[in-house]
Amino acid sequence: MIHLPVAVADLAGALDLARTLARSLAATPQVDVAGATVSAEDAQHVRHWVFCDRIMPERRRCARRAGHRGPCLPASDP
Repeated sequence: MIHLPVAVADLAGALDLARTLARSLAATPQVDVAGATVSAEDAQHVRHWVFCDRIMPERRRCARRAGHRGPCLPASDP
């Protein structure tokens, strides 16, 4: 587990930054992109999922944002 403190204006900004960072590290086998969450420094027990956590066919996870509308889309190979 790596905690990386950042300064952003709001939750939406934190989620956007986390998505960008996670996708840029997705080819690194040690990184579980689907497990990415964000939290406020003073409320680390309250985590917000960055990506949808649903399991798709062939054991791939949905590549869309957490809480998305519409069907899930499987993540592609890095």
